[in-house]
Amino acid sequence: MPRATNAPASRKRRKRRLKAARGFRGSRSKLYRMATESVDHAMSMAYEHRKQKKRSFRGLWITRISAACKLNDMNYSRFMEGVNKSGISLNRKMLSEIAIHDPEGFASIVGTAKATLKK
Repeated sequence: MPRATNAPASRKRRKRRLKAARGFRGSRSKLYRMATESVDHAMSMAYEHRKQKKRSFRGLWITRISAACKLNDMNYSRFMEGVNKSGISLNRKMLSEIAIHDPEGFASIVGTAKATLKK
């Protein structure tokens, strides 16, 4: 009986890993072992950075809202307290977009938040 190998499956597995390593420099895209380590690391970093991207965008929105609040003589924390107490159900992303594209509308939201806090 002839010897059976797993050559087609092994070759397919190696080709798939080397294809994933395209664009890496030097032996990281040529040698199987280095390509495997590089791809594994890249995939774990991609997972982590998808999470970090959400955090950094939230920070950006907060910075934008804070800057717009300062133009309307209010600080960020008091503004968010007033927005929450007044029942305005806009998230930070939408508030930052309003602050950028519609300053008058944002000023009215700030006025509503101030009025709610004075009660």
